[in-house]
Amino acid sequence: MIDKVKINSPVTLLDVARVSGVSPSTVSRILNSTAKVSDAKRQAVESAIAELKFEPNQLAQSLKSGKSMTIGIVVQDIASPFFSEALRGVDDVLNAQQYASVIVSGHWNAQEEADRIRLLIARKIDGLILLSGHIADEDVLRFSEQRPIVATGRNVSSNTVKSVKIDNEMGAILAMRHLIELGHRHIAFIAGPDNNPDASERLAGYRRALEEAQLPIEEKLIIEGDLHEASGLIAINRLFESQQKFSAVFAVNDQTAYGARLSLYRKGIRVPDDMSIIGFDDLPNSLYTTPPLTTVRQPLYEMGQAAATALINIINGKPTDMDLPPLELVVRETTRRLR
Repeated sequence: MIDKVKINSPVTLLDVARVSGVSPSTVSRILNSTAKVSDAKRQAVESAIAELKFEPNQLAQSLKSGKSMTIGIVVQDIASPFFSEALRGVDDVLNAQQYASVIVSGHWNAQEEADRIRLLIARKIDGLILLSGHIADEDVLRFSEQRPIVATGRNVSSNTVKSVKIDNEMGAILAMRHLIELGHRHIAFIAGPDNNPDASERLAGYRRALEEAQLPIEEKLIIEGDLHEASGLIAINRLFESQQKFSAVFAVNDQTAYGARLSLYRKGIRVPDDMSIIGFDDLPNSLYTTPPLTTVRQPLYEMGQAAATALINIINGKPTDMDLPPLELVVRETTRRLR
């Protein structure tokens, strides 16, 4: 049938209609998922599209449907493996639904986040995904009046906003209980910035677990970092310079744990023989550290999938559900019972 189309000419909707034996309007309705046609007609159109290698004019479809088929995504650090894993989940869902994405970074700055959101809305996105961030909940609600939003790391909801938040405090308690059950009583905590909600909640979990075990909270064993690898290395150096006694380290996230592990290695301290270490996130690389890192797994990929699915459902006026798998302690080889 392909000889009915001029080989060197762009394939058009009219060509698909002619080859499939249906009207152009029927082809258009099938492409826009608005047609109620027989299976035979739909199959004929789909076969013609495949045979002719027809690519619909996305711009024309967007103008007709009023949708750009584009989703804006605000992350805080594009280079971070934490956000990369969540973005992978978002991207898999958007690709399956034939949506494109525009990704910008807020760099943990509320004003910059707001500016990026305004920029995305001006580009006629259909909806917005906020992966963490610092802008206030009331600003999220205000922006949602212009475009539907799905946000992670928040507890905010309306007809145009859905959010999901993990229990960071409980995750930290899981990590601490594991170390305490192994016999550790002096546990250092490499924290995150005090203006980061996730980090603050994990610090609260560290304190609560010690209280539950009736162990003293040693403030000198709490060192603030910035969630990056270098701060883990620096924190370990500061702990040893202070000559504090500790047998285990709980790092606020896996990236911090990587830096802490390097510092211990440089000091000739064996993990886990001399020192146990545990992280939080279960980033893909944590399985391949030396030794593999014990950590608290949060479902980053699934979070990205859930956020993208929920946003598309809001756009299409469908019910939304953002239930996620629970946090999970993943015991590997960087923790052991204290001798």
